[in-house]
Amino acid sequence: MTSLGGRSIVGVMKIEDAAARLEALGNPTRLKIYRTLVRAGQAGMAVGRLQDKLKVAPSTLSHHIKSLVSVGLVSQVRESTTLVCHANYDLMQGLVDFLVAECCADEKCGEAKSAA
Repeated sequence: MTSLGGRSIVGVMKIEDAAARLEALGNPTRLKIYRTLVRAGQAGMAVGRLQDKLKVAPSTLSHHIKSLVSVGLVSQVRESTTLVCHANYDLMQGLVDFLVAECCADEKCGEAKSAA
């Protein structure tokens, strides 16, 4: 277990995994899907509702959700006849932590460096 800014983190994200997740979020449609799921909270959102909200064709939506699921950013749960998508908040927090883990690591504490 590693400590980061007073928080404990189980495991450290590999750079390849971080790159794959950032690549998935680098597509505007997938980013819209993920942000919509984040806004939906823990309850998630049914695929049909997501489609209505984002005005995306079913096959396109399915393709983009599959990409987000494959990198772990989204999970899907069948509730009776409805497929519900959920944002993986822990994984996203891990990605953000990965991005800022070495913030100012090459700078002495309190010392400002210029880019020039």
